Formats: sequence, C-alpha cells, structure tokens
Amino acid sequence: MVRLTTRQREALIEKVPDVANLAMGSMFFGQFLTDRPFSAGLAAAAATASILLWLFALVLAKEDER
Repeated sequence: MVRLTTRQREALIEKVPDVANLAMGSMFFGQFLTDRPFSAGLAAAAATASILLWLFALVLAKEDER
C-alpha cells in the first residue's frame, strides 16, 4: 500500500478529475474529429473510465475515520 503525504493526496485529488475529463474528451468527443464512424464501445469505455477516475478522486478525498 502506498502511503501519501497530505500534500500528495491533495495534489491527486486536484488532478485526477482533470485526467477523467481528458479521458472523456479524447475517447468520446475525439471520435467526432475523425473520419471513422462513431463507436459506441469506445464511448462506453470513455464514460466508464471517467466515472472510475472521479470515484477514485472521491475515495482519496474521503476523511480517514481513525
């Protein structure tokens, strides 16, 4: 298990949603910039990745109950 300092956790909490938005933007909205047809599977993967990354950020932000 990785032990993070308070500042490291804060940095991850701030940046993980940005990565989630990048995943959604590149895999979902990026499909409209190409000549290939729209892929529902890739759109679903983008939504799943985005949701999982947002949930990860929420788990990091949760206060320790010690």
